[in-house]
Amino acid sequence: MKIETIRNFCIIAHIDHGKSTLADRFIQKARMIEDRNFKNQMLDNMDIERERGITIKSTAITIPYEARDGRLYVLNLVDTPGHVDFSYEVSRAISSCEGALLLIDATQGVEAQTLSNMYMALEHDLEILPVINKIDLPAADVPGVRHQIDHDLGLDSGAAVEVSAKMGIGIEDLLEAIVRRIPPPGGDPDNPLQALIFDSRYDPYRGVVVHLRIFQGTLKTGQEIMLFSSGTVYRVEETGVFRIGLEKSGSLRAGEVGYIIAGIKTVSDIRVGDTVTSVENPCEKALPGFRDVKPVVFSSIYPVDANDYEELQQAMEKLKLNDASLIYEKDSSAALGFGFRCGFLGLLHLEVVQERLEREFGLSLVLTAPSVQYKVHLRSGESRIIDNPAEYPEQERVESAEEPYIKAAIITPSVYLGAVMNLCMEKRGVQKDMHYLDEKRVEVSYEMPLAEVLFDFYDKLKSLSRGYASFDYDIVGYKPTDLVRLDILLNGKAVDALSQLVFRGGAAARARTVCKKLAAEIPRHQFKIPVQGAIGGQIIARETISAVRKDVLAKCYGGDITRKRKLLEKQKEGKKRMKMVGNVELPQSAFLAVLKSDES
Repeated sequence: MKIETIRNFCIIAHIDHGKSTLADRFIQKARMIEDRNFKNQMLDNMDIERERGITIKSTAITIPYEARDGRLYVLNLVDTPGHVDFSYEVSRAISSCEGALLLIDATQGVEAQTLSNMYMALEHDLEILPVINKIDLPAADVPGVRHQIDHDLGLDSGAAVEVSAKMGIGIEDLLEAIVRRIPPPGGDPDNPLQALIFDSRYDPYRGVVVHLRIFQGTLKTGQEIMLFSSGTVYRVEETGVFRIGLEKSGSLRAGEVGYIIAGIKTVSDIRVGDTVTSVENPCEKALPGFRDVKPVVFSSIYPVDANDYEELQQAMEKLKLNDASLIYEKDSSAALGFGFRCGFLGLLHLEVVQERLEREFGLSLVLTAPSVQYKVHLRSGESRIIDNPAEYPEQERVESAEEPYIKAAIITPSVYLGAVMNLCMEKRGVQKDMHYLDEKRVEVSYEMPLAEVLFDFYDKLKSLSRGYASFDYDIVGYKPTDLVRLDILLNGKAVDALSQLVFRGGAAARARTVCKKLAAEIPRHQFKIPVQGAIGGQIIARETISAVRKDVLAKCYGGDITRKRKLLEKQKEGKKRMKMVGNVELPQSAFLAVLKSDES
């Protein structure tokens, strides 16, 4: 395959603008699969992606296309996620391409994540081809979207291609535009091998399947390769390209995207962003790789059964291969035993990781309430970064604390502006900027604490704006806050796994919500159980789970009241002793209830 007939491109867009549907039409156009075997979201191969209708993993596929000039082209497509929590997947896809299709929904227009992804593509000097999708819908406003492409994005709206991915309209024109507009890759097949690992996954029979973009040289089956970061050497057993499945090809040349299998069983050897080179003729330096991912949400994951810890450890290693943005380290809890403290890119990322561990590896898990990283300054002059409530020092030792702030960019129709501004103020947001993009849409910019947008901000924003507002954010640094540790006491004993770090002003409301949810989830015992929220020694919220009463008088038919009183007093003494030694059973659903708690 000549390098000038290769096109490497990705599809980037805001969430739900039709990326996966467009990829489906490309696959059908190339007749890569029979109609009877076709299903929607062909590239989304996880059940969770199909159920939620979102893309979680970037997926590559090689599509053959015969252009109108009669030449056969090879189009290497990477379908990317649209949700802000998976932007790291997008950044890796972008670094292995020369061009990007910027997909814009004709009914929604340019949204926050559209801008964010476009800037990411511009940083990598990609050729950006704007595409207006969903032109078949009655609410489509194509002239309005063309104006937004000129005005908001600064791109040439005349070059935008109009398509309907669902109906298959304009797909041929778009494929021609890709061939014409997106440049072929650089590189020389005769240079020393230089390949970038942009993804990988674990196969229980073959070991690690490594996804590569070849920048220089040629990679062949049987060749000895070396990983730059670790210096480990492997012999390539199989090379190939991505079709609907994996298809062997014998070799990969400069400019191509494909996979290798080299019998790699040591999962920790493979790092996304690492460079692969030849042992015989190595390249001089590694490729730049990717920027380090910075997690923003932290939570601990524990197995329900302590005996499953080893299985959880192996599952985390294998999942890390497939999800490079997951960061974890060993952790332990008095209530839950051994587990892992994990860093996530957002709450959706956390939910997806939990579901994948449970589905793909058959594990039963308990997660602690999510938290962000705080900077805590002690009276001794020492400073610490803390993301785990268990590590928070006693309140009297703390001089001050700082929490991470974000700059949130919200694009909303002007009719919902008042409701959106009220929501941001509720979340302690400070307005920084506001400007009207046109007569119907306005962009507002707020600085607000990251902890406030973790739980329900995105859901509330969508419901207030009937789904039309879009939200994107960047971390801007730390600001002072009045931070306290909220402890949850069950029967007078603090459960470390339920502790949370919260803003003092919202602590009472959070404590009441958590206590109510726990009281509803914990089964009744034979003694009363107080569920309390406390800051230090001060109780700020309480719910009581009433006792299950055993009817000791059932066998007393009539008779003297003193006999009945004697039995009740005996029961009362027994319940006192039981309360002293009684342990409260805490079901898994109780931890999940706290995890999903909404602030009241």
